[in-house]
Amino acid sequence: MAKTKPGKKDLDSYSIKGTNKIVRPGDCVLMRPADTDKPPYVARVEKIEADHRNNVKVRVRWYYRPEESVGGRRQFHGAKELFLSDHYDMQSAHTIEGKCIVHSFKNYTKLENVGQEDYFSRFEYKAATGAFTPDRVAVYCKCEMPYNPDDLMVQCEACKDWFHPSCMGMSIDETKKLEHFLCSDCSANDEAKRPLNSFHVRPTAESKVSVTSFYLVIICSGSAIVYGLTLND
Repeated sequence: MAKTKPGKKDLDSYSIKGTNKIVRPGDCVLMRPADTDKPPYVARVEKIEADHRNNVKVRVRWYYRPEESVGGRRQFHGAKELFLSDHYDMQSAHTIEGKCIVHSFKNYTKLENVGQEDYFSRFEYKAATGAFTPDRVAVYCKCEMPYNPDDLMVQCEACKDWFHPSCMGMSIDETKKLEHFLCSDCSANDEAKRPLNSFHVRPTAESKVSVTSFYLVIICSGSAIVYGLTLND
């Protein structure tokens, strides 16, 4: 193994204490916070190294939860959503308490069952500035919000757009009982049309509906700092 500094060496893997799980560079891990009331931190392991006393440290790239970002958690953020940040750190390997999987947004929406170890990320986050990449995402429904995979959505059989039941004045139970659905615009414009046969209850990751922009305004020391995020098809 190649030496990085005098007395230090790179490791190919690390065994999580008290488990049979092996961590390698590129794996995503759960790291124990100092405050035990908080959920574990999530990070991607970039490098594993040991010193001459065999103390093992890992270089990690942190994932941020929405509530840890400048703008905070918004309505469209999923419960298991994370932002891959540009914040790197060295941590003791002993703080690793488990492994997890951070899926792409597209792959996460295809999961039939979401386990405790499953997360997803669709944005990269610059910790110093609060900027996100990409700055353009698909929006849906009359409310023109990005897709939250935790929320039920229903597809209009005519225009193929996706809608939240609440935005259409329906309950979730009412939506699940529907055999066919037309949005209010299509229903008003084309009541005489025969209903189509297809019916779906979640959008694909590629679907795009409309164009909008919103701005996050942070008041800091009497000044307004504006972060713009353009949402488009």
